[in-house]
Amino acid sequence: MPTTPAFSPYNAKRLILDNRMLNIMAAPEITTRLFQCEDHSVRTHYLLEIDSNQFLSYQTFMPDWVEESLQQTPFVVVRRGEVTLQQIPIGIRGTQRNQRWATICHPELVRKILTPQQLLFQLPRTRANIKPALRSLQLLTNYWMDLEYPWGPGGSVGFELATHKQVVNQESDLDIVVYAEPRMTVAEATSLWLRTIDLPAVVDIRVETPVCGFALGEFVSQSPGPILLRSPDGFMFGQDPWSIDSDAEWFKS
Repeated sequence: MPTTPAFSPYNAKRLILDNRMLNIMAAPEITTRLFQCEDHSVRTHYLLEIDSNQFLSYQTFMPDWVEESLQQTPFVVVRRGEVTLQQIPIGIRGTQRNQRWATICHPELVRKILTPQQLLFQLPRTRANIKPALRSLQLLTNYWMDLEYPWGPGGSVGFELATHKQVVNQESDLDIVVYAEPRMTVAEATSLWLRTIDLPAVVDIRVETPVCGFALGEFVSQSPGPILLRSPDGFMFGQDPWSIDSDAEWFKS
């Protein structure tokens, strides 16, 4: 089955209009990969619209707020974990900050897949003028025009852009996800980080490699020393997020 080409600031709009991308956004079948080494298509931080009625009917236990939340907004976020043909690790968010539930979802229940980079083109101008996090994203799309790695908003900003539900407030941070299959140099990371320090909102940048995720700010400030690496197996301190020793010892959170 053909795969969708990698995104860049120069071809993202064309790809979103491409028939293959429209199929990804509309069809329940998960068909494409972001990283060539992966056997699956959904990545950590992707947002999924699911069949909430079927999903809820399968649950034997869940927090009280989950049913109402999913009935109103049937979107979930892909968590860090193993994706298989039978399950996707997901997180469900409620209206309160302490309302977060980690569980799994069968791929057949997925109705739409939204990637962070697709959400870059969903930014409402009116809200961007009054919410610092949204204004920061608007500015960052200009500051990072030369960035060829796929990237986009996560967290509350990504959730609002995907669902059109106004969850971003005046104090919201801007969470950014960068998918870096090719190795990113410290100089490249520093250049990206410096362009975020004067934005209206606090910016938290997570970089996802084919093997783990890490914080860009930590990579900039600690390199060449070890930084915290996050993978489906747990957490570890390491120096190279693109090449992790298979014998490394991970610790659980």
